[in-house]
Amino acid sequence: MRRLRDWWSARRRLEFCLTVGMVVLLTVVCVALLMLPNSVLPKLRAVQPATTDTVGQVAAADPRLAEVRRIVEPFGPIVARPVPTGDGQQSLIVGHPAQRIEIDILERELAAATTAVTDVWGQDWAQSALVVVASSPSEFAALARAGSLLPSEVAAASVADPIAPGTRPTGQRVVFGPDTGRRLDPEGLATLLRHELTHIAARAQTVDGAPLWMLEGFADYTAHHGRGHRLADIAPTVTAHASARDLPQDLPADAEFSGPDAAFTYEKAWSVCAFVAEKYDQPHLVQLYHRIAAAKQDTTTEDRILREVLGTTRTDFITDWRSWLQARTA
Repeated sequence: MRRLRDWWSARRRLEFCLTVGMVVLLTVVCVALLMLPNSVLPKLRAVQPATTDTVGQVAAADPRLAEVRRIVEPFGPIVARPVPTGDGQQSLIVGHPAQRIEIDILERELAAATTAVTDVWGQDWAQSALVVVASSPSEFAALARAGSLLPSEVAAASVADPIAPGTRPTGQRVVFGPDTGRRLDPEGLATLLRHELTHIAARAQTVDGAPLWMLEGFADYTAHHGRGHRLADIAPTVTAHASARDLPQDLPADAEFSGPDAAFTYEKAWSVCAFVAEKYDQPHLVQLYHRIAAAKQDTTTEDRILREVLGTTRTDFITDWRSWLQARTA
């Protein structure tokens, strides 16, 4: 019995010593970790769980991310992806995890879209863009700098700071609405991306209040150029009206670009630019944009510009456009 008590007492002393030893060892390790230099800490942090944001070092260093981060962060974790585009430039796509499908599509299409815009407009633009996908109507309005929620039919918007003549645009971005990915298939998203990038490219040459038939028609022309789309696919309502000999009487007015017939008006504006490119050639279309978009216009100034650029009167221009539509839809 005495041997048993001695053995038990010795075992308890051993357990006590082991416990004290483990406490001392853990204390030493903790103190050592606290004293490690900062250069070692990133390696240790690498094994920690990732944060909910997916922003790599390249994207995080892009100053354009800082411009929108304060807007998008309250709406959830951020996804930011850099995309090489145009002449060694780099674009950036920003959104949230719930919009990964749209972000994936835009990431695949952005380089080709940038090249397509440059092929029509020319090299004189940044060939780089910030593209943001909104997750809610409130975020869409904030990113688009709108004073209120945007109409549900607005799928995307291009934004820029106020610009003085002769200066480079700043604060530019393309913003996609929260429902755009559900309303458009991948080809539709790619076409819309080209449309909005055209506004980004042409911003330095575009005065607020210039005729929308030129601004929106040219953006739609560039968006569809070289994609093999038929007139009936691009402008089904125009095609139907023209087939019924219901041809436009005038160039689309700015007020027609909103409201229930807005889609029809965009189609007409596209057809004006497609007509110019086909009859006169694409460089003449770009030249016409530069002149028309340079200021607010009326019928008198439009007539003068059409005479100087295309060698035709405004009245004859509309007549020729109508004839072109009728011939193309016969």
